[in-house]
Amino acid sequence: MSDADPARIASVLIVGGGTAGWMAAAALAKHFHGSGLVITLVESDEIGTIGVGEATIPTIRRFIARLGLSDETVMRATGATAKLGILFEDWHRKGEGFIHPFGLYGEDYGELGFHHLWLQRRRGGDERPINDYSFGAQLAERGRMAIPPRDTPRTPFAVFDWALHLDAAAFARLLRDYAVNSGVKRVEGRIISVEADAGMVRSVTLADGNTLAADLFIDCSGFRGLMIEKALGVGFEDWSEWLPCDAAVAVQSEWKAGDPPPFTRAKACDYGWQWRIPLRHRAGNGYVYSTRHLSADEATAALLADLPGKPLRDPLSIPFRSGRRTRAWQGNTVALGLASGFLEPLESTSIALIETGIERLKELFPTRDLDPALADEFNDATAREMERVRDFIILHYKLTRRDDTPFWVHCRDMAVPPTLERKLALWDARGEFVRYRWEMFHPASWLAMYAGFQRIPRSLHPALATVPAGLTGEGLDRIRAVIDRQVAASPSHQAFLDKVHG
Repeated sequence: MSDADPARIASVLIVGGGTAGWMAAAALAKHFHGSGLVITLVESDEIGTIGVGEATIPTIRRFIARLGLSDETVMRATGATAKLGILFEDWHRKGEGFIHPFGLYGEDYGELGFHHLWLQRRRGGDERPINDYSFGAQLAERGRMAIPPRDTPRTPFAVFDWALHLDAAAFARLLRDYAVNSGVKRVEGRIISVEADAGMVRSVTLADGNTLAADLFIDCSGFRGLMIEKALGVGFEDWSEWLPCDAAVAVQSEWKAGDPPPFTRAKACDYGWQWRIPLRHRAGNGYVYSTRHLSADEATAALLADLPGKPLRDPLSIPFRSGRRTRAWQGNTVALGLASGFLEPLESTSIALIETGIERLKELFPTRDLDPALADEFNDATAREMERVRDFIILHYKLTRRDDTPFWVHCRDMAVPPTLERKLALWDARGEFVRYRWEMFHPASWLAMYAGFQRIPRSLHPALATVPAGLTGEGLDRIRAVIDRQVAASPSHQAFLDKVHG
């Protein structure tokens, strides 16, 4: 396609910086390098960003690799630590905890999943947790870190991955520098009006009187939804009936709790849950809670009483609604990040949903005619993906056995969406998984939840009759022994960080 092709999108305007805006700018600049596409990002230093999405899932490392950035470069620029999974404390019952690792469990027997072998052994009286058979989980539990082998591993239980805990503001600055150096134009200014007609955004006007127009707009304006909601009137699908938390308080603090662990902590509280994210230079902390049960002052006091060091700034209060836009792509405007919807950060999916939104936009990037088939596919995929993540987060609340507060009783007894009902029913029947299109969390993650919450199926798989008698005995013992040796030979997480950060 030539530069003079009148059908080609010639200009893109990204409204809002922060993580979403600069991720989009950097990725599009890389993808369209040399095409002549003009990319502009407008942001205002007067308007703050949420900036608490500091825990990620392994997809972040694929994103930065596509930009040509190394893990080490990003870790050094953002004070990052490694993340092998999430520690869930007090979710099932008080005093209990388990890790959701980024990896597989054990070794399948032919077409029979490993978890069936584990369930059979459990029925025989051995109640060892399934995380004993996960290399990633054992590394996390013991504060160690290893890089997954680049060659195909000899055994599936050696398959694991890792993500990053990072300073979100520093990450946005790194991507801003990358994008600007790649030709993206940054405009400083506060938008005071958006001009739209016939379902299309035409331009935005800044406080200094300048007007910016483009062929395609990307709304990264956060909860405000400056274009997708305020200008275009796209509706919102509310999910608060299943996700009862509607506010958070966040604060950065010193880290005075020893060596940083290679996992995020998510601790269930009386009326919600607290996160703790260890960085090299500080910690990120927050309390996600239900305002129907707890005031902002009470949530702030509870959070400040459980910090790993002195607070470094005043706590930030963040009201929110769980749900999504009914259309993330409307006319010539695509919403990314918080502008497209919000799910609480229980599984660190905020940045990952930005990544997948960007990837879909790259794949379905339109021409000037804005063929509606492209937007329809983008909207369907975005909706289905967010619903699947929603169901996975609901699962954490639904599987609780806590009854010590009205909040947890409500969570335990609430009805759930039909898509989640179906998954629970199939697991309860015989330990099987439902796989939908556009799933961010694969069966190993669902297994981590079911096992961690001690949700055990009613019956065993009939094919277990074909498994040699010793396989669920000595065979599982051998897997555990191999993992023990590999973990013991791995360096500590702190040693890994010292090497990365020099």
